[in-house]
Amino acid sequence: MEDKKPRAMTRREIRKADRATAVRLSGADKGFNLVIDSFLWITLIVISIPMWSTITLSFRPNTFLGSYFDGMFLAPWKWSLAAYKALLGNRGFLLAFSNSFKILALGVSSALLLTIPLAYVMSIKSLPGHKVLVMIVLIPYIFNVGIIPSYLLVAKLGLTNHLAAVFIPTAVGTYNCLIMRSFFEGIPNELKESARIDGCSEIRVLISIVLPLSKAIIMTIGLYYGVSFWNDFFHAMLYLTDNKLQPLPILLRNILMASGMNEYVEASAFGEAPIEAIKAASVFMSAIPMIIAYPMIQKYFTKGTLLGSVKG
Repeated sequence: MEDKKPRAMTRREIRKADRATAVRLSGADKGFNLVIDSFLWITLIVISIPMWSTITLSFRPNTFLGSYFDGMFLAPWKWSLAAYKALLGNRGFLLAFSNSFKILALGVSSALLLTIPLAYVMSIKSLPGHKVLVMIVLIPYIFNVGIIPSYLLVAKLGLTNHLAAVFIPTAVGTYNCLIMRSFFEGIPNELKESARIDGCSEIRVLISIVLPLSKAIIMTIGLYYGVSFWNDFFHAMLYLTDNKLQPLPILLRNILMASGMNEYVEASAFGEAPIEAIKAASVFMSAIPMIIAYPMIQKYFTKGTLLGSVKG
C-alpha cells in the first residue's frame, strides 16, 4: 500500500490551532500593555503636534489671516512654497547648507578613521601597556580641560576659520570608542588567531576579519557622529568668524534670533515670503538629512548599540 500524503490544513484549522497554542495574558499583563500603549500614543501625539505645526507654518502663504490654530489645518491646496523658494534661491542658505554637508562628510569619515583603529587596539588585552592606554583615553573623558585651553590649542594649530576646526577637536568621542571596543571584544578570538597564524598583520586582521563583522556598530557610531556634527553649533560659533564658512546651525540661529530679519539678513534677501514661514522652513530643512539617514541606519542601530554595550 502506498503511504498517504498528509493533508494540508485549511485556514480555519490553522487559526484554530493558533488560538489553541497562543499564550493567554493575565489581567495584570493586559493592564501593563494598555499602559505602555497609551504612553506611546501620548508620546507620539506630543511629538507630532509641534512637527506638524512647523511643517504647516513653513507652507503658510503671506495672505493668510487666520489664527495660529487655523493655520495648522489649512487645506494643502492653499499652501505656498514661497518660503522654500526663498531659501533655496538664497545664496547664503545654500552656502551654509553646503558647509554643513562638508562638515558632516569629512567629520564622520575622519571620526571613524580614528575611532576604529583606537577601539581595536584597546580591545586587545594582551597588548603591552593596555591599561595605560585605556587610562589615557579615559582621563580626558572624565576631566574636561575647558573651553580656553581647547581654543588656544585650535588657534595654535592654525585651524581657526577652517571647517576642520569644527570636527577635528571632537573627531574621537570616548563614549563611542568604548562602545566600539566592547563590540570588538565580542568577536571570537579564534577568528583573529587563525588569521594571525596564517601570517596576517594586525592591520590585515582589522580590515579582513573585524570590519566585515562590525557593520552594525560602524553604522551606529557613524550615526552618532553624524548627528553631532550636523547639529554642532558651539564649535562653529567659536572657531568660524568668516561668514562664508558658517554652517547651517549658525545661519538658522541668526534667522531665529533676528528681530524682523534685520540683525543679520534683510527681509528682501529672502523675497516676499512670510518671516515666520521662513523660520519654520529653515528648521524643517535642517532636519531633512537626518530624517533621510535614520531610516536607512535604523536596522543596524539597535543591534549595534546592544552588542556594543554588553561588556563594560
